Amino acid sequence: MCSAVLHTNYLILLKAKLPPTNGEKKMKSLLKNKKGLSTVVTTLIILVVSVLLAGVVTFYAINVTTTRVEEENIQVYKLHTWHNGSSISETAFLIINTGGRDLVLDKINVRGQECAWNTVWYNKTTDTINADLSYVAPTNSTFLASSVTIDSTSYSLTQGTSGNDLILKSGYSMIVYILNPDHISVNDIGVTVGITVFTANAQYYKESNVEASS
Repeated sequence: MCSAVLHTNYLILLKAKLPPTNGEKKMKSLLKNKKGLSTVVTTLIILVVSVLLAGVVTFYAINVTTTRVEEENIQVYKLHTWHNGSSISETAFLIINTGGRDLVLDKINVRGQECAWNTVWYNKTTDTINADLSYVAPTNSTFLASSVTIDSTSYSLTQGTSGNDLILKSGYSMIVYILNPDHISVNDIGVTVGITVFTANAQYYKESNVEASS
């Protein structure tokens, strides 16, 4: 009788559910936790990272480009284009290299047309030129003049050479006269025309009205 009771109690204990331990609770929690990042969230994270990387690269490129451009700077002042009412036209302006590097002037366009260097007369100076540039009567249709007087100071003019670009050092100014630029006629008096100065890295544009020389 005692043996049967013990055997029955033993079977009851085996069938009873013992309370789980802390370790078992954690393991079951991990096994039941099937939640994860959805495809949409993953895609959004990839897109955000890609945009951030692209932004960093773009910012770096802009910073490098801006830094290099800021090192070069020229100012164009006192621009005039004249016509004498017959067959002679003339453009004059002052270039000041205010940047931190020396420049090579590749070409000069007047009204979109490139001017040959042998039609350009120039003077490089470190003087501060405050007075305006005035019309210089040409010696003939192919030669401008050997000098120009600005505010009682005479500046000798050098004729450009075809195929040789002009060089302007940092801090220097250049007085430029162009004889008979293309597409300037007597009918253009009072019309706005533009000139463009090209360097190796940039171009500089300026406009003025065509004036009568006298």
